[in-house]
Amino acid sequence: MPAVSAAAAAWYALHRHVFSRQQAKLRPFLILADPLLVWAGFALAYAVRQMLPLERVFFLTPSVRVLLLLAGLAAWVLSGLWIRAYDEVLAARPLRIFTRAFQQSAVAVTALVIIEYTQRLDLSRPFLALWALFTFLLLASARLLARHGYRRWSGAGARRYVYIGGTGETARRLARLVEQSGGYGLELAGFLDERPGQVELSRAYPVHSFTDLPQLLETRVVDDLLFAVDSRQLADLEDLLLLCEEEGVRTRFHLGFLPHLHSRVDLEFLAGEPLLTFAGAPHDDFRLLVKRAIDIALAGGALLVLWPAMALIAALVRLTSPGPAIFRQQRCGLNGRRFVLYKFRTMVADAEARKAEVAHLNVKKTAFKIPNDPRLTPLGRWLRKFSLDELPQLWNVLKGEMSIVGPRPPVPEEVERYERWQRRRLRMRPGLTCLWTLAGRDELDFDEWMRLDLEYIDHWSLMLDAEIILRTIPHVLFGRGAN
Repeated sequence: MPAVSAAAAAWYALHRHVFSRQQAKLRPFLILADPLLVWAGFALAYAVRQMLPLERVFFLTPSVRVLLLLAGLAAWVLSGLWIRAYDEVLAARPLRIFTRAFQQSAVAVTALVIIEYTQRLDLSRPFLALWALFTFLLLASARLLARHGYRRWSGAGARRYVYIGGTGETARRLARLVEQSGGYGLELAGFLDERPGQVELSRAYPVHSFTDLPQLLETRVVDDLLFAVDSRQLADLEDLLLLCEEEGVRTRFHLGFLPHLHSRVDLEFLAGEPLLTFAGAPHDDFRLLVKRAIDIALAGGALLVLWPAMALIAALVRLTSPGPAIFRQQRCGLNGRRFVLYKFRTMVADAEARKAEVAHLNVKKTAFKIPNDPRLTPLGRWLRKFSLDELPQLWNVLKGEMSIVGPRPPVPEEVERYERWQRRRLRMRPGLTCLWTLAGRDELDFDEWMRLDLEYIDHWSLMLDAEIILRTIPHVLFGRGAN
């Protein structure tokens, strides 16, 4: 079963990249079409709700109708951008298109319900449900039609004849993926290698010599060349690449010649100069901007709501032990930037000076962590159990030094002891909560901390952030896994 899942993931990834250019062209039209579809769903829902023989008479004043419609348009488009519903219409299977449209409508109508409560609007729940249902059906249907029509109109549905450069294991794996992509217009035509022959997959495919490529381009239809070759062969392929460029043949390289590369790869341009970009952390500027906006909204809102409780905690810290209420410590942030982290003081005032006395009690390999640290004050022990000591870090979030979700910020001395693979966790803005907060917090060993932080970076999405935030709440309320 895992092998089937891996093959399915690779199959989907190939489709997504094959149609990435076409998808980039289609995406703006999908975004522009959504407001029209949301408006149509609104009109249908309004008409149907008025016809329903329910007890309550339904009517919206013109001003409320306009405001609600504008809020709905914004909610559906923003939720579509958030869950990336516009990014995979050409490559996705029909079920996934329906799923994405359903998720988009669910998020949008949830936002409308929140607006209803906060603005104290008296809206009909059947109307909101009908609006969500009709818009979901319209979005899914329109995207399926757009997918079918665009591929036919643009020629994406025509057969594309693909040749694979190389005959090694990677080349054969790519060839099998191309074979599985017949429904997307791809057809494996053969291989290129240093020696001619045959490759047996679902059937026998001819292997042409690299030197035969000029003749192949003259006598055969060659739409795409996928190279999966050893790094030692790259220099010998320069003339072939120039030939393909002159002929207008689309050429792609599998990055197997960089065997340990796990970064995201993009082609970017600096003043017209092509740059192949490798990124070991998320670099989607729009989604990172949305993440930052969410951080500001949540941190700002939390500070406004919690400031009385924070003032009370600060007073209790000062009254129960000598020393300042706020503890300041230098930490490492995004890409190693130093910043001052704020916490409510949970230890005696001279805790840093006494660190050497208790160093033998440390249970972590690289980080400094002592269960039931003797330097803790009675109030501090309680604050730590429920993570209340971390509340001042909302100010760090508001300043942009931290995020709500992200790897916890380490102290510089800890970073100096990092192994090379562990330093990649610094490539994401540090946060108040993270994956290992949910997996056991202080009960986990240091390597597991690192592994979970890197897993978060590799799979980051706005939905993952939302899930971590929601799952953190009960962990903090019940003090699970904290020492």
